[in-house]
Amino acid sequence: MAENDVFVEMECFQLCHDGEEVCGDDFLFERLEGENRHLAVLSDGLGSGIKANLLACMTTTMALEFIRSDMDVMLSAETIMDTLPVCEVRKISYATFTVFDLQIGGKSRIIEMDNPPFIHLRNGKDLKVSRQAMTSERWPDRRVQLSEIYAVAGDRLIVFSDGVAQAGLGQPGKYKFGWRREGALEFIQETIAADPAISARDLSQKVVYAARSRNKDNRCIDDISCMVIYLRKPRKLLLLTGPPFRAESDAAYADLVRNFDGKVILSGGTTANIVSRELQRPIDVDMKLVMKAGSLPPPARMQGVDLVTEGILTLTDVTQRLEADTPLDTPVPLVSKEMIELFRQSDEIELVVGTKVNEAHQDPSLPVDLEIRRNIVRRLKNVLETKYRKRVLMRFF
Repeated sequence: MAENDVFVEMECFQLCHDGEEVCGDDFLFERLEGENRHLAVLSDGLGSGIKANLLACMTTTMALEFIRSDMDVMLSAETIMDTLPVCEVRKISYATFTVFDLQIGGKSRIIEMDNPPFIHLRNGKDLKVSRQAMTSERWPDRRVQLSEIYAVAGDRLIVFSDGVAQAGLGQPGKYKFGWRREGALEFIQETIAADPAISARDLSQKVVYAARSRNKDNRCIDDISCMVIYLRKPRKLLLLTGPPFRAESDAAYADLVRNFDGKVILSGGTTANIVSRELQRPIDVDMKLVMKAGSLPPPARMQGVDLVTEGILTLTDVTQRLEADTPLDTPVPLVSKEMIELFRQSDEIELVVGTKVNEAHQDPSLPVDLEIRRNIVRRLKNVLETKYRKRVLMRFF
């Protein structure tokens, strides 16, 4: 598979220590598209709560900057340790970290300091990783480990904080000494075997909830974090909204749907009617969904299309909910829930905006650039890129 055919999904799910407002673990992601590099950092701050969060956030921020600039590994670790504030109670400055510097099509580096060892899965098997240990003269009790691997499509890289590895610690029976890496690995392998295409987002959630369930009374006795990086063939989505600028372009517009290899959303009645007419595919509206639809018109169906919706109102609602990260188990209009799920399940999203002015949505006193549909789609593009780490292409037709 070519390098540009590999999508790197990076997700981290966390639960806070019971009684704390913030998580004492932190993570950061960054894509360096021009260099075909993907960076990820997970840090576990000493203790829990605000102080732990401060330690972890400082660590992830510095680590990401150092790895981005190819700074020496040991010098980076020493700088982080020198910079962290000292805990007033334990009189030490401390935060663990794991840094991934993934080079798609080349050698990748993983730098670890005192987090549970990361897992490299390929075809469900735990690959053995050679680690080079390095010790700082200034911090002799801290050991940094450097690994070099070649990651390929289908691989998963998983790392978690002590909240996972030590889940169940002290409980009688199987988890007397904690879940540890071995227990988490077995659970991860079983989960992937049951759902080979499980996303990084879903897998990270399952690991965290499974870790919590091993604690007495299902409690979070520590911050619990799991980061998953999944290299795979990109899952593609095409969204068309608004009619083309010229009516003679309708056939070419509909051909975008005919020729697309992935999921398809048509947003807007005029848009759906054009595609239906040009491809001779009827629009099917299930009247049973009207009562379940909520505050927005219900979704419709068309052969070869995954979702047909109303336009501006639906796009606005979906964009607002993505910006607010609204849970889908709360009251959400049916059509918005379906569209949000399609966005979350996709990696590469193409937004095609028809540029014919819809007089119902256009104030003649405003510049064309402020036309409602374009603004909503721009907001949608921004939130999908920045908050959900999707690759998004937007073009006008």
